[in-house]
Amino acid sequence: MFPTRMTLGLMKGKLKGAQQGHSLLKRKSEALTKRFRDITQRIDDSKRKMGRVMQTAAFSLAEVQYATGDNIAYQVQESVNKARFQVRAKQENVSGVYLPTFESHINEEINDFKLTGLGRGGQQVQKAKAVYTKAVETLVELASLQTAFIILDEVIKVTNRRVNAIEHVIIPKTENTISYINSELDELDREEFYRLKKVQEKKQEAAAQAEIEEKEKHEAAAAAAAADVADAADSAESDDTKKLNTSEQPEEADVEKAVESLDIKSDDENILQETEDDVIF
Repeated sequence: MFPTRMTLGLMKGKLKGAQQGHSLLKRKSEALTKRFRDITQRIDDSKRKMGRVMQTAAFSLAEVQYATGDNIAYQVQESVNKARFQVRAKQENVSGVYLPTFESHINEEINDFKLTGLGRGGQQVQKAKAVYTKAVETLVELASLQTAFIILDEVIKVTNRRVNAIEHVIIPKTENTISYINSELDELDREEFYRLKKVQEKKQEAAAQAEIEEKEKHEAAAAAAAADVADAADSAESDDTKKLNTSEQPEEADVEKAVESLDIKSDDENILQETEDDVIF
């Protein structure tokens, strides 16, 4: 799982849903457990009542057989055409669990064996009929309670397993995941802060280096300009010196020419002098 902000939000939503589900399931389990205990108590009472009713019914059947003879069961079966005792089923919702409930209904209009035992033992037959009707009603009630008991027992087990799974597995796992994501996000924030800090330091160093290079460029440009000015001055001075040299050279040539002319004149004078001497001698 990637530690991102979106994942953190999803896990927080999952944790909130798990906590709400745990609370609902816990209350459902408590309601079902309360109903389960009530049904258990009613089953115990119904079984005790069933024991007493069946005991009375057994004595009533013995009295009927003693009064009418052993063929009373055949007479009853032959005289009955429709069911006088009927059972109706419905469902009861208990915290989302549908429990079947059986209700007994007696149709007073149907009384097929009302003449049974008319010859003898009629009172015992009617008494046995009433007692067995009560016994069947108790039996239907006990069957309804027993069915609800079995269903509630299974549902409570499943609900408790879910509650325990959410409480001891899902919620701790989700909390650990959230803690891991938070730690990773904190670490990423620290890394990002350090990275930004280093980037800012690099930018400051680059700006300082650029400033130094710009300063060096300006200094180099100034030095180059100064050197150009010096070179220009030197070239101008050399040009002046050359001009002076060229102006002095004609004068030296004139001087040399004058000296040569003087030498020629002196030589001429000597020659003339010698000739005069020769003439004299």
